[in-house]
Amino acid sequence: GGVGFTQYATATYTDNILEDFCYKGCEIGPDYADGEMASIKGDKLNMDILEKIIRAENDYCLTQYEAYPTVAESHFGGSVRACCAAAGVGSAVACATGLAQPTLSGWSLSQLVHYERIGILA
Repeated sequence: GGVGFTQYATATYTDNILEDFCYKGCEIGPDYADGEMASIKGDKLNMDILEKIIRAENDYCLTQYEAYPTVAESHFGGSVRACCAAAGVGSAVACATGLAQPTLSGWSLSQLVHYERIGILA
């Protein structure tokens, strides 16, 4: 188990779920950037806007797992679900900012939001 196994198995078992999360992320991110890709930079980039993007994408991802039980069955462990939701959040932040550091921060904060909502990562 653990993160090592998740990295090994995620690509095999994500089906089209990860793709859906990433495409949705690239819709959600620019919504917070006035419809422009990679436009939240400089003074416009702050923690409040990042948290809004992260929560919106994470809510979408986790709602899919709750609304469609077969999605949760396809991802056999909580760590796979947490990883796929975090990847979706990463795509949302990347599409909004075009910057690597906020994207990594989004991935990390997604894990915390996931833990807050579900109560466990694995």
